[in-house]
Amino acid sequence: MDPEDDVNLNEDDFEEVTDEDLQPNGGGGDDIEYEMGDMDLEQYDDYEEGEEEYNEEMQPDEEAGAAPTSDDADVCFKKHSGSVFACALEPTAGSLAISGGEDDKAYVWNTSDGAVILECSGHKDSVTCVGFNREGTLAASGDMSGIIKVWKVESKEELWSFEGSDLEWLRWHPVANVLLGGTSEGDVWMWKVPSGDTKMMQGHGCLTSCGRVLPDGKRCIVGYEDGASKIWDLKDQALLHHIKAGGHGHSDSITCMDCHKDNVMALTGSVDGTAKLLNTNTGKNPLTSGVSSTSCQSLVAIGSLNGLLSIWDVPTQKLRHQCRTETGVVKVKWDPTSPVVIAAGLDGRIQLWDARSGQRSSSYEGHSKEILDFDLSSDGNTILTSSGDDTCRIFKISQPER
Repeated sequence: MDPEDDVNLNEDDFEEVTDEDLQPNGGGGDDIEYEMGDMDLEQYDDYEEGEEEYNEEMQPDEEAGAAPTSDDADVCFKKHSGSVFACALEPTAGSLAISGGEDDKAYVWNTSDGAVILECSGHKDSVTCVGFNREGTLAASGDMSGIIKVWKVESKEELWSFEGSDLEWLRWHPVANVLLGGTSEGDVWMWKVPSGDTKMMQGHGCLTSCGRVLPDGKRCIVGYEDGASKIWDLKDQALLHHIKAGGHGHSDSITCMDCHKDNVMALTGSVDGTAKLLNTNTGKNPLTSGVSSTSCQSLVAIGSLNGLLSIWDVPTQKLRHQCRTETGVVKVKWDPTSPVVIAAGLDGRIQLWDARSGQRSSSYEGHSKEILDFDLSSDGNTILTSSGDDTCRIFKISQPER
């Protein structure tokens, strides 16, 4: 099985770049709301002489899906009656969570005690996309059939809904009440909430598998099943760059991506077993953008289903550490306050790895099946996970452990 990589860039001072932390940088949100080559970072199965130290902490008796020996979670949410595919924390304080599952439902719930705040009903298929807007006042849920609903958290009312073709991904704009979503037909839709004003960026007959809004709020990068990626201007829906499959693009489906706060670097991961850094201004080699001018080293974390977690140094293009986990890595994020990579695994565990040493600093368990998604609070103290065991869990992570 080819590894599906999950990738993550870190900012200056190791500050994580995710959709929750993207900054407007130029008022792109207002424009959208009112107007509506490359470097391959490959995973290696074998340690090569001359590289940084290869770190392996194998425990062969542990198997994915085995019953956990302990439950380190502070809260366990058990309202779902099927696998929980997606989850997100309210971005301002992390006091609320939203989760979506195989039971065709999404729930907004309190992270301190697991109490249900809102049941997001009316979906017709598995809810695979959830998220809060920047202020945490609106929650969105999207299912595989293409039904999207936006809920007003305070009043618990459905504010807006849309029904389209099969939905592959859904994301809030970082500063505007605008949703972007990609479909199995390859089109990217943009909706203003709650007016419903709609614009569309047409695909090339290939499913769009993932997408991100760049930190400037004016552009987005979209990945496709054929390995291509595109950078779009959100104001007029103009195609700025088409990184075609093969060559600068991937040779197989793009499964994940991240964007750096500088508005220039983007990182894509693919089923082909590689991750690629791109300059979003040119669609080519990112090193011409002055990446090496940052005050701290810029690092890339890449996790894959073959159990490898790789830490790359961007300015030198060198593999810094390659860490062996017990099972496949589903998703990775950078801790926002320390040089620590948080990795979620198919064995149901959360592992923290120190990017300086390449050593695992701590591990948390509680799920009896694979973790399917996770989110991290803005202060790094709270981890939310969702799993194939029909539950979500909240893990409180103290500073000394990071």
